[in-house]
Amino acid sequence: MTVTTTQNPSVQDRPARISGFLATRPVWLVGLLATLAGGVVTELFALAARAAGVPMEAASPGAKEAAPIPVGGFFGGVLFWSVAGVVLAVALARWARRPARTFTVTTVALTVLSLAGPAVAPHTTLSTQAVLAVSHLVAAAVIIPALAGRLSHVRR
Repeated sequence: MTVTTTQNPSVQDRPARISGFLATRPVWLVGLLATLAGGVVTELFALAARAAGVPMEAASPGAKEAAPIPVGGFFGGVLFWSVAGVVLAVALARWARRPARTFTVTTVALTVLSLAGPAVAPHTTLSTQAVLAVSHLVAAAVIIPALAGRLSHVRR
């Protein structure tokens, strides 16, 4: 007995259409869209951690006590720090010989370095430190591939 399945071609071609759409948009726009998506996904991750009972209080180096991380704080953090990544992507699209590779290597290295912040956050519980570190990876997993994909379509 043979089972044959057919897929709707429009569903099957969706990733290619989205990729094609993003490939024709300005780098800054793809960066903006990726940043918004990364912020939303990261905030949803943080909300799930809150719901699981992780205390969302962290302190900066030198602080005497931890301060609450407000709802929306993860989204805002992603927006704030992603500006540098989008500026980097725009600059690399203009001047780099291999912008996608350069962007990926640079941003992955910066993401790894960013993990030091949560690791050394004083007066912050281990569970909160873990959520903060994973949130960096979540944001990077959304934003870096989208921008690197766009940069791979830069004409030289």
